[in-house]
Amino acid sequence: MPNRTYITAEEKMMPGHKPMKDRLTLALCANASGDCKIKPLLVYHSENPRAFKSHKILKEKLQVMWRSNPKAWVTRKFFVEWVNLVFGPTVKKYLQENNLPVQALLILDNAPAHPPNLEDDILEELKFIKVLYLPPNTTPILQPMDQQVISNFKKLYTKHLFRRCFEVTESTNLTLREFWKDHFNIAICLQIIDQAWLGVTTKTLTSAWKKLWPEAVAERIYEELEPGVSVEEEIVSLGKSMGLEVEERDVNELIEEYTQELTTEEIQELQSQQHTEVMQEIGFEESEEEVISTSEIKEILGMWESVSQFVEKKTPRKSCNRSCI
Repeated sequence: MPNRTYITAEEKMMPGHKPMKDRLTLALCANASGDCKIKPLLVYHSENPRAFKSHKILKEKLQVMWRSNPKAWVTRKFFVEWVNLVFGPTVKKYLQENNLPVQALLILDNAPAHPPNLEDDILEELKFIKVLYLPPNTTPILQPMDQQVISNFKKLYTKHLFRRCFEVTESTNLTLREFWKDHFNIAICLQIIDQAWLGVTTKTLTSAWKKLWPEAVAERIYEELEPGVSVEEEIVSLGKSMGLEVEERDVNELIEEYTQELTTEEIQELQSQQHTEVMQEIGFEESEEEVISTSEIKEILGMWESVSQFVEKKTPRKSCNRSCI
């Protein structure tokens, strides 16, 4: 939530309380034509969040490739798996369906998770993929996903998040505070991620290549669109509908905050909360195993009644004596 909303303000006023910054890492990828979005790689701090059980979520059915580690960071192993299991098959299918040569160039920046010898780890059937690395320190200037795609995705995510908050508070007895603190979870977050990635337009994706590959962008002609309401304005409007004091600068500050690295103290606090959540998940699983259904209780009582009648019939006096002790 933006810093000036009353929910965030209340968190800051609570003695000794620091707002929790639950984080995940999402890797986005698309082609220069803007008509082939690749399923994102998502790394979270928990492999099996409790919300997955309550929402009956199957990870293999998600619209992201789900991976986890304590810091929610993309590792070389995760990235190689994503290339071989998601990127390669998706691109191959796209090329074949569009009668294009089965050749692909994967352009990467020099992030730690992008190994310099990535081509050696690519499966034999995907060797049509070649990898090109951008020069050092050029990511903010040349990397297509950094040219408004990621920021646009974050704005769309925030818009859909606000819309979900508004719809819930309008259709239920929950207040915004109750929904945000007690009901918003990673399962809902994943739904909003799907909506936001789906909402990133072909024009946005193609325009992102204008600095790296200007010829590709110049070849694509777009109809001029009538100026519409910006995403920021939609977010502000939704926020005010819920009684929040939100301005466009608050939205931009929030988008910028998404990119900030966690401090050492915040990482320690996050790990502490993650440990608590793991313990709660273990307790939740154990409590599920210990639950006895009503039908089982009735069956046990019926068996006990039969045993009691048998004992009373065979040894009436002993049965009577035991019942009186």
